[in-house]
Amino acid sequence: MARRPTIKDIARRAGVSESAVSFALNDRPGVSKDTRARIRRVAEELGWQANSAARALSGERSGAVGLVLARPAHTLGVESFFLQLVSGIQEVLAAARTALLFQVVEDVDAECAVYRRWWAERRVDGVLVVDPRTGDPRPALLAELGLPAVTIGEPGPPAEHAKGPGPVRDPRSMSGPAPSAVPGSSPAALSPAPSSAPSPVSSVRADDAGAMAQVLDHLHGLGHRRIVHIAGLPGLAHTVRRMESLRVEAERRGLDPGHVRSVVTDYSDAEGAAATRRVLAEPQAPTALVYDNDVMAVAGSAVAAELGIPVPDRLSIVAWDDSALCRVTHPRLTALVRDTAGFGRLAAEELLSVLAGGPPGVRESERPRLEPRDSTAPPPAHTDS
Repeated sequence: MARRPTIKDIARRAGVSESAVSFALNDRPGVSKDTRARIRRVAEELGWQANSAARALSGERSGAVGLVLARPAHTLGVESFFLQLVSGIQEVLAAARTALLFQVVEDVDAECAVYRRWWAERRVDGVLVVDPRTGDPRPALLAELGLPAVTIGEPGPPAEHAKGPGPVRDPRSMSGPAPSAVPGSSPAALSPAPSSAPSPVSSVRADDAGAMAQVLDHLHGLGHRRIVHIAGLPGLAHTVRRMESLRVEAERRGLDPGHVRSVVTDYSDAEGAAATRRVLAEPQAPTALVYDNDVMAVAGSAVAAELGIPVPDRLSIVAWDDSALCRVTHPRLTALVRDTAGFGRLAAEELLSVLAGGPPGVRESERPRLEPRDSTAPPPAHTDS
């Protein structure tokens, strides 16, 4: 096994003392410009890299940020959203020579335990928090630990701290009725005492309410009056916002709340298909279905074909997230188009800004735009409203 180069190796090759190497590699005064350049050139030739664990123990940054995903494992391989999100995050972190530490856990309690362990071990400088929940224990825990964080998808600090593209509104205007709260986390054993200084928690948001309004505008304009939203996990804040927006937009248009409603799933193709079967078997079946991701929309389209219900002649379908699946399936699916990788880039940029000493803030991504395709059309003329 090849031995990792050390500071002693660099000093011997460069013909300087070990302390001079330490000063040069850590950007400290005490060596000349030419000596610093020579030491760094030798370090690069030898393939030397700083020991992140030793740097963390000495009080320096670890050079890594964390991302924990608490979702059913079987749903991860079929949803393109997180792949695109992580690609955007990684693009920014790679340019900043910052590593991404990623872990999948079974629930939010386990996620909180990971944060406590990472903080105690000084494994990461900050974290990116996804899937905000109603009654979410994570922001308070991260503030208690003093671990910088950016929450992706939830209202953050007050509007006066806002930065980045897009308008920022009072976070209270984004919230809907909350399902039962997610239980808090249990302290991990042997954790040091939390920092007394709260950590800034920034936020990057997407306008779920505005996006749902676009979908309702499109379907209502086509003449649909029976619309079912096949939603995702019920405890997630963005699921709540989408469901609440559907209710508000339906009420604003005078639609029957019994005919315009949401049903929840786990985001998988299996549950998306099962929910589709249930609602299409109802006596007054919907004429339009809105799915919270592309995979469920494609599964729903397949169920309709199996049942002999032509799309869009008798059933219109809209996917929340556009993807190659939506564009290559037949008929091509009407979908909300958004720059998910850009969403990830925005979150990573915000976290790096906070780690560099910038103020916490709220950044809002561009609003998704609806791309009408072949899967939406007016409902059959004989359909009862």
